[in-house]
Amino acid sequence: MGVAASSKPKAGKVDSGASAGPERSGLEALSDAIQSGAGLPAITRAASSALDASIALIDRSSAVLAVAAGSSAEEEKLLASGTGVETIELRVADQVVGELRWRDRTGGAGGPVALRMVTTLLGLEVERARSPDWASDEAAHDFIKVVLRRELTDPGDIIARAGELGSDLSGGAGVIMARAAPHAAQAGDWRARALMLTLRAVRSGSSGALASAVDGEGGEVATLIPSPDAEGIARAAKAIEDELRSALHGFSLTLGYSRHAPEPLHLYRAGKEALLAANVGEVEGISPMAFEDTGAYRLLLPALSEDPAELERFFDETVAPLAAYDDQYETELVATVEAYLDNDGNVTPTAETLFTHRHTVRYRLERVKELCGHDLTSTDGREKMGLGLKAMRVLGIPSPGGPALEPGTKGGRPRRNAGE
Repeated sequence: MGVAASSKPKAGKVDSGASAGPERSGLEALSDAIQSGAGLPAITRAASSALDASIALIDRSSAVLAVAAGSSAEEEKLLASGTGVETIELRVADQVVGELRWRDRTGGAGGPVALRMVTTLLGLEVERARSPDWASDEAAHDFIKVVLRRELTDPGDIIARAGELGSDLSGGAGVIMARAAPHAAQAGDWRARALMLTLRAVRSGSSGALASAVDGEGGEVATLIPSPDAEGIARAAKAIEDELRSALHGFSLTLGYSRHAPEPLHLYRAGKEALLAANVGEVEGISPMAFEDTGAYRLLLPALSEDPAELERFFDETVAPLAAYDDQYETELVATVEAYLDNDGNVTPTAETLFTHRHTVRYRLERVKELCGHDLTSTDGREKMGLGLKAMRVLGIPSPGGPALEPGTKGGRPRRNAGE
């Protein structure tokens, strides 16, 4: 069994005396990384050092497995096959298992002998890594979907199916929801790339984590993190956040994560916690957002988990008429309610926040009362409208995009399906 390259390295005589030492040292480090089971990211970094080149490892489905580059700009060049980037097919016997993209840093790429040996080792490692981890991606998607929808409710079945996927839930687990939204049209399947980047981040820890794209049109990835404590979940969320921000440029990113779920049956609730945290974090501009940091929003979790329709009805009775009016007439009633509540029902600072006149604020408050029937000058009215706004955020319903809500503020977010 061997690995062959589709294009031969540049011809040249190898100076065994001058280059054997450095090549041997780099290859020894690469060999040590493979033998220790360090994982593809660490192995790729060792290969980069051995070749003195920036490299990207791509599997046969064009998924990015690992990148070792000096900067995000260098990584972009590798993944886009930019100037100076060369590509070598990785083969095991007659089968293509992936490709190596590399960009030489010094003019020699570690020498032709080193290049051939590195491609051989990486090809074998890619083939080994695909089984069973990568082969189980579709099964992981199905498993996460039925667990987070509470379609699988037997604790023994949950643990057994997770075990078949290489995930040990005996010590508990948590859920992370990562959301990506492009600022402009993207070439290629960026949703699949977001999933692969998430997998790359969690698999580097060899934690048995499982990730799946959430069904729907949004760019959401749900990740199940086996962990005996909350700290492990928070570390995984940070790792995913760092990986996505370093590789997905021109995207808005928000991560939310749950508390530690000690029992398999608690995973459904953990999924709702992560969703709630992501929705609130998106509004507040905080990422990653822990469910425990969502404050009073936590009180609405039971409604989101057990009866989101009731939460939607409450939204319909409070904020929905204002949002519909804003969408139709490009007014700012919802923004005015938010500012008025944030300023403790004081008209003057509300007007200053909105850069408008006090009389305008008072007129809008009267219009709010006419449309939804709630008087914001009363304690009861403020409480109901405050809860209505919280319901809107928990459900992931975007604020209406009036003239003061251009992209980059609270507008422009797709509605989330709370029943998923």
